[in-house]
Amino acid sequence: MEIAEIFLQHIEHSHLTHLIQKHKIINYCRYVDDILIIFDTNHSDILEIINDFNSLHPKLRFTAETEEDYTLNYLDLSINRTPTSLNAAIFRKPTCTDTIIPFTSNHPMQHKYATVRYPYNRLNSYNLNQQELKIIHNILLNNSFPIKPHKPPTPNRDKQKSTHTTQKWASFTYIGKETSYNTNIFKRTDLKIIFRTTHTLANLLSQKNYAHDKYSRSGIYKLTWPDCHKAYVGQTGRQFSTHYKGHKTAWCKNSNTSNFAKHLIEEAHSFGPMNKITEIIHCHKKGAHLNTIEKFHIHIEFAKNNHLNDPQTVLPNTTFDTLIKARPTIKPSYCPTPNPLPDWRHS
Repeated sequence: MEIAEIFLQHIEHSHLTHLIQKHKIINYCRYVDDILIIFDTNHSDILEIINDFNSLHPKLRFTAETEEDYTLNYLDLSINRTPTSLNAAIFRKPTCTDTIIPFTSNHPMQHKYATVRYPYNRLNSYNLNQQELKIIHNILLNNSFPIKPHKPPTPNRDKQKSTHTTQKWASFTYIGKETSYNTNIFKRTDLKIIFRTTHTLANLLSQKNYAHDKYSRSGIYKLTWPDCHKAYVGQTGRQFSTHYKGHKTAWCKNSNTSNFAKHLIEEAHSFGPMNKITEIIHCHKKGAHLNTIEKFHIHIEFAKNNHLNDPQTVLPNTTFDTLIKARPTIKPSYCPTPNPLPDWRHS
């Protein structure tokens, strides 16, 4: 793209002045590969202009779209010509759906505010009429945004320049309000925060060969006994179903290789079916990212006094504590004395 732009600028610097003078072009402007030319039909002929442009280089081919009913669409504008002036309106294709980031979606508020600022800034920059304001309000309503009175832009005030020559930036993957809550601690520092999301159009539209059976994937899982809510959080690079069978085998053989099986044996619990006691928390390949997510979910169960993981694996973590505080109130649970259940481990 940069090479193409350099080439077009070279062509313009070499030939544009001559063409403007030859055809008495009133105005010429270009954005990437879209060109807007204003000329007087009494002195210029569009076919001759196109022929001269097409002769600039054998690899360049220009086509022309002329106005209809005194109106021409250029980029996102629909320009209407009157005897005394040019009026602009926003050009929207018939396929336009007016869909923006919904207000109720799990996106950073900064991203949502940006989608609202853009049409308002365009409204003020182009000095558009009230009809465009109504269209903006309709778009916002269709995407669950609250409608507030539109205020004209205020003059830019000189911002106090920072004494620092460079700024440091940190990128956080936005997962919900917890992310905003956690990053508030950086507000009074020199560290600038930006958010990114994983559910981009590229990720949503790309074809991924996910297995239809969620238990055939790998990642982080949680085993929970429904009666006492005690939970074991673990990760696996194999299929979830394979790891489930490993815990069940330890339970059947009265083995201490599984903390979850050990708890069921000590409390005389039966081993439930996979779809009842297994929760898939996160699907991801093994690595540092998966280790962090596993530690966080172990920390959650530890805060609720529900965990069955090795206590030595739970270390103090102020970041996890902050994230947990941003979540709904976590009530501690307990494991009541179980009623005797039939032992069908060897059945």
